[in-house]
Amino acid sequence: MVDTSAVKQALRRQHIETPSWAYGNSGTRFKVFAQQGVPRTPQEKIEDAAQVHKYTGVAPSVALHIPWDKVDDYAALAAHAKEQGVRIGAINSNVFQDDDYMLGSVTNPDPAIRRKALDHLLECVDIMDLTGSRDLKLWFSDGTNYPGQDDIRTRQDRMAEALAAVYERLGDDQRFLLEYKLFEPAFYTTDVPDWGTSYAHCIKLGPKAQVVVDTGHHAPGTNIEFIVAFLLREGKLGGFDFNSRFYADDDLMVGAADPFQLFRIMYEVVRGGGYDAYPGGGTTPHAPRQERGGAGVAFMLDQCHNIEPKIQGQIRSVMNVQEATAKALLVDRDALHAAQDSGDVLGANEIFMDAYNTDVRPLLAEVRDEMGLNPDPIAAYKASGYFDKVVAERKGGQAAGWGA
Repeated sequence: MVDTSAVKQALRRQHIETPSWAYGNSGTRFKVFAQQGVPRTPQEKIEDAAQVHKYTGVAPSVALHIPWDKVDDYAALAAHAKEQGVRIGAINSNVFQDDDYMLGSVTNPDPAIRRKALDHLLECVDIMDLTGSRDLKLWFSDGTNYPGQDDIRTRQDRMAEALAAVYERLGDDQRFLLEYKLFEPAFYTTDVPDWGTSYAHCIKLGPKAQVVVDTGHHAPGTNIEFIVAFLLREGKLGGFDFNSRFYADDDLMVGAADPFQLFRIMYEVVRGGGYDAYPGGGTTPHAPRQERGGAGVAFMLDQCHNIEPKIQGQIRSVMNVQEATAKALLVDRDALHAAQDSGDVLGANEIFMDAYNTDVRPLLAEVRDEMGLNPDPIAAYKASGYFDKVVAERKGGQAAGWGA
């Protein structure tokens, strides 16, 4: 029997990080659809992110993307976030949009371009120092389009050299999360194409190098929850970029394509101890080092809201993760393990499916009410008048987001 009060307590302390780029205009390769009221500055992106936390109670941090969120004074930006009731989360590097990076960044054949890319990564660690961020998120578009274009092994050597330099620069309470992606924009070889490549680089470097799983970055049919379970077992799952995809890396709202998959992933997170602590440890995302514990998995969204309202899209995404987590926490693990140990295939599956088929919305409404929040975050946000306010205030330009 599952203790519902313990489930509610766990849900109250859940933290889901939202990305700054989700609040700006974003689109596809073909079109960016501009929306009214989108933020023009990093400060305004943070203000929008604060709205998500205000109505969900579980989104207290916002990830930055450099140079999309470049400012002159990062300490002041962190102070602004604190004033809004949130904090700066992961710092995301960008070594894929400059013309210099056409043939790669840290794996480029040109040592000068490799140096430029590495300098940017080290700059991002400097920004972590100024903002109090613990996580540096690394994604590389590096790869090749044609057989023979470059030497595959040499590119791995270059990647390893750059990662080692970044690792050496990290502080004691900092870490980097190495993302992987199956393909795009490199269609013959990608230099970090899968979790195994990321894991191999991270395991060589040490505990401050962790793998981040983007749920959209896999071949169709990939068993993502197996990857999650394996990395948790090895102590190498640093975090998630939550989104959904129907074909490739669509960056749609998490849970939109396959909510059952999200539930299966979150069950493995709960089962593997990844829900026991946050980045920095303890029961808060940035607890002192001596309070660290558990696996320290960061739950982050990585989405670009192309046709849906920005803030509402983020609120709905947070709610989708909450619902999947609640169902995962409701799995009767004692009964499940007993069925598994006895070889009761159908009984074990029934226990698993009972949790998934539970309507957890009333439970989450109770949790929000106990937190002093409106049980319906989207309705509360709509009634606040915030959207009309920012539409009136934000004239004369709009900030870019992903894909702009």
